[in-house]
Amino acid sequence: MIFEKINLDVSYEKCGLSDENTRCELSCYIYEHSEENGKKNRPAIVIFPGGGYDYCSDREAEPVALKFVGAGFNAFVLRYSTYHKRFPTQLLEALTALKYVRENAEKFDINPDKILVCGFSAGGHLAASVSCHWSKDFILDALDCDKELVKPNGAILAYPVITTGELTHQGSIDNLIFGLEGEEKQKVFELVTLDKQVNADTPKTFIWHCADDGCVPVENSLLYMGGLSKNKIPFESHIYEWGGHGLSLCNFNTATCEWHIQPVAEKWADLAIEWAFRL
Repeated sequence: MIFEKINLDVSYEKCGLSDENTRCELSCYIYEHSEENGKKNRPAIVIFPGGGYDYCSDREAEPVALKFVGAGFNAFVLRYSTYHKRFPTQLLEALTALKYVRENAEKFDINPDKILVCGFSAGGHLAASVSCHWSKDFILDALDCDKELVKPNGAILAYPVITTGELTHQGSIDNLIFGLEGEEKQKVFELVTLDKQVNADTPKTFIWHCADDGCVPVENSLLYMGGLSKNKIPFESHIYEWGGHGLSLCNFNTATCEWHIQPVAEKWADLAIEWAFRL
């Protein structure tokens, strides 16, 4: 496996954003091509760790990438800009990562029609933002590229932040609207309320959550599922009875405390991998 880190070149100015204190680093976990293995035309997954848009969680980064690599994916982890970097900073970075992966599909032995996004908590909000906004003109104008280059072919959402209402994770939304007032603030509120942004271009989605999540209420996933259903977007969902929030792979490798180890919810990753191979 080849591991490298890429500093992505993102154009922020066209969306009226500053590149000061931005961080956009893509870690690549790529199978080496050898005569013995031959080319596989592998699926790829771009992973967005959670962290409330304050930071990027290590537990939801490399361990998740290696889980998918073990299943035959080429995997990429985006460490996107955080803390008071307002929308659409992270969205531009995420779509630039997708563009990079697709432009290098032949080099990395990737099937360009099987590039998925996967996000956890606030990273789930970012993955859902990619899903809902990738084809919008305000994004494509900033990226200056054909929309097919940034198209996600599927999305995996783990306990995602979705709504801006009373059931939101307020810290995540505050970071996305930092410094905005009046009509501009209201416009961004609408764009980051993702159950209202699902549309015909939103890709098939796998989504899971724990019913007792006290940080990001399960209603966030339920609202998004409602949006998917309303727009006739196929999805698979799993709601686990208990487990709380921030579980990552739900096993010893990603646990920081005993309640992060949840054998029942741990099945989500294998189920998601099976789902992804059916796309």
